[in-house]
Amino acid sequence: MTRYLLPLLLISLLVAACGGDGYEDPILRLSAEESLAKGEELMEQKKYVRARDYLIHAFEVEPNSATGRKALLLVADAHFLDGGSENFIRAEAKYRDFQNRFPTSDRAAYVQFQIANSLSKRMLRPDRDQASTFKALAAYLDLLRIYPTSEFVEEANQQILLIKDRLAESEFIKGYFHIRSMRLPQAAVWRFERVLETYPDYSKMDKVLFYLGRAYQRMEEPEKAMSAWDRLLTEYPDSPLTRRIPKIEVQSG
Repeated sequence: MTRYLLPLLLISLLVAACGGDGYEDPILRLSAEESLAKGEELMEQKKYVRARDYLIHAFEVEPNSATGRKALLLVADAHFLDGGSENFIRAEAKYRDFQNRFPTSDRAAYVQFQIANSLSKRMLRPDRDQASTFKALAAYLDLLRIYPTSEFVEEANQQILLIKDRLAESEFIKGYFHIRSMRLPQAAVWRFERVLETYPDYSKMDKVLFYLGRAYQRMEEPEKAMSAWDRLLTEYPDSPLTRRIPKIEVQSG
């Protein structure tokens, strides 16, 4: 019995010494610099999943070196460039990890910009929940506040305009629903007035004014209805909605 147990024991020791299954990931043999170089090569080939394996190893080997910092940022970039909702979530997390570890990095403005971009990529349609939209707006505004002279300011401003337009559209859709349901014109008025006040640059303000007038008409407030429609005629004379303004009488006195 002993002569059978001894060979089995030797085999078990050999397997344990080789990592359990006899396989060792060759990436583990690389230095941080070698692993970073391979990761960058795979990034150029757009092989983002495989690149992350090398970049993560480079960071884990030297987390506080220039090599490690670069590797961590590239891990975030690899997730972002790979695309898809889950990758954008992971990208944001990695950018924030970099931001927390290296707040004084010369790439700090880029990191903040990419945090905002990772959030904006997850925005839903205007008729859906806008939580990510508000977060993206806040992140772009943080970029302008913290890094007002960075190279990303112009693009951030463009994104802010698009985001505000989306939020205005979301408010309009909610107000329009109340008009269509013919139940809560007061709620519609609140939504439309909110767009006028909060998002004055909304690209479809003519329809806000038109339906604001409709809401006031249903509330039997013809003076306020005509005020909204007069503004529509004055500010958007070429809008096709001007032809749909109903004729209503406003009693004087």
